[in-house]
Parts: sequence; structure tokens; C-alpha cells
Amino acid sequence: MLSPGPSEGVRAEKERIRRAVWGALLEKGVARPPFPIEGRIPNFAGAEKAAQRLVGERIFQEAEVVFCNPDSPQKPVREAVLRHGKLLVMASPRLRSGFIVLDPKRIDAKRYSYAATIRGAFLYGELRRDNVPPIDLKVAGSVAVDPKGGRVGKGGGYSDLEYAILRELGLVDEGTPIVTTVHDLQVVERVPMAEHDVPIDWVFTPTRTIRCERDRRRPPGVIWEILPESELRAIPILQELRARRGLAKP
Repeated sequence: MLSPGPSEGVRAEKERIRRAVWGALLEKGVARPPFPIEGRIPNFAGAEKAAQRLVGERIFQEAEVVFCNPDSPQKPVREAVLRHGKLLVMASPRLRSGFIVLDPKRIDAKRYSYAATIRGAFLYGELRRDNVPPIDLKVAGSVAVDPKGGRVGKGGGYSDLEYAILRELGLVDEGTPIVTTVHDLQVVERVPMAEHDVPIDWVFTPTRTIRCERDRRRPPGVIWEILPESELRAIPILQELRARRGLAKP
């Protein structure tokens, strides 16, 4: 985990939820490659239908710049972003190289499907640590979500850190819609949330659309005191942000 902040109880419950969801997807035969799904944002049967539900919403149609996670189940979302002529922003793996910006106008339409993969994004996109356009819509990958916007990822903490960095850069704010696409089996009763966790606004499954009744605000930026020095050293954009703020090293 990136953050030592959550209590042991919260961490344990999140891991229990992950294990239960991964197991349910496998048991019901709806998990898709890549395998094993444990330790990943799981791909699932119906990911395309969930993406179509998102594409049909005004929050997608009106967005000009969409930030999307690089995981397999959201590939249909990333491809749709390009096909609808919108700028696509992705995080490089573990944020080591900052962000990748893909402009569909600079990509042959026949290559959109490949450009929507992480390898394709590196080939057709542009790496940036600054000069990233403001984000109109953020798409997050999830292992499990709840109807109040609670979300749990695969355990690395990078989705929440991405949001925190974007917030520090002034590219998102409290009103920026955050959505996810998941299988119906990934919607659970409750996900415990810690200080640095970012709640979501919409959940799209193959069969339904959930407008979350969010009952908590998002972190206003990076919570510096809970980030280990090892992560700060490994992610250059965090070093730059800390220097801009004039913060001393922990």
C-alpha cells in the first residue's frame, strides 16, 4: 500500500472484500483474461455494455478531456473516448513517468483499439508531467464499489494518488465527476473508506446505472504526511509538487 494511514481493521476489511469479489467473479464464470484476476482490477464479461452505459450519459458526452485508468476492463471506455474525438489522459505505470496524453486527431482511426492499450498509449501518446489539460471526467478501475461511492481498488493506492496529484495541479476539483465500470457482482453493500480514499459519483454495470449518494468529500490534494519517503523518491511528479509547495522532507 502507498499509505500507512488506514487502520488495520479497514485494511483487513478491504482485503476481505477484494477476495470475496475475485472469488465470486471466478465462481460465476464471468471473469475474463488476464488471469489470474487476483491482485488486479478484474476484467469481466459485459465490460463493453458497462462502457456503453457510460458513453450514453451526459457526463461523458459533454466531456472534452477524459482521464481513464489503464486496466483491461476499461479498454472499451478508452477506445470510446478516442472514437468520440475526446482527449484521453492516462497515468503511466505507477506514475513513474507522469501522464500520457492521447489526441485522437493525431492517431489513425484504425489504430484506436491498439492506442487504447497501455503499450499503444506509449506508442501513440505523449508523456507529460505538466501541461496536462484540465480533466472533465475521471474513470477509475475498481475491484468493488458501494452505492454511496465507496470504492476499493487492487490495493496499490495509485488511483487515489492520481486524483490527489491532479487536484494539486488544479486539473480536477470536488465537482469533477468520477465514475467506474464494473460487473454487477462487484457492487457490494459497503466499502470502508480511509482519509485518502476518493469516493466516486457513478457506477456503470452491464445491467444498470447507479448514481451514488456520496456522503463524504474528497481529499483536497496529496496528504503528504502519510506518504512514505520511498514513494516520494520513486515518483518525480511528487518531488516536483513538494518542491513547489516548499515542503521539507519528512
